Amino acid sequence: MSTVTLIGTRLAEPGREFVYGGESTACEGCPYRKQCLNLSEGRRYRVVDVRENTQTLECAVHDAGVRAVEVEPAAVPANVPSKGAYAGSKARLQGPCPHTECPSHQFCEPDGAAFDEEYRIQSIVGDPPHDYCHLNRSLTLVELEPKE
Repeated sequence: MSTVTLIGTRLAEPGREFVYGGESTACEGCPYRKQCLNLSEGRRYRVVDVRENTQTLECAVHDAGVRAVEVEPAAVPANVPSKGAYAGSKARLQGPCPHTECPSHQFCEPDGAAFDEEYRIQSIVGDPPHDYCHLNRSLTLVELEPKE
């Protein structure tokens, strides 16, 4: 189910994914607060449609203003322990990784997912992009179902 919200015009294109960061101090006193701050903080979303024939509204956060779009929760690509990883099973993230130069780092610490939560695996993508894990973890790249 999609939700209508306002996002920065530079982000307003179908297929664009983002993690909603919540309210900024610059939002204080804005007349569009209710239309803009209607998503769940920390959740990943995908723009499914940009509302046509709508005006660009001024915004203290986005320098080029905001536009009305339809968004829906998006799956989170993540590395999870290989053991027991199959579509429909539940998994948790392994935990923090200090190796930020690793090509898998963005999947080991994905935006839009938390270490202390359990997620259902939507689909198996395959092997992670790294050749070997510096922490000696056996991992599989999956897509985690979006939280409702």
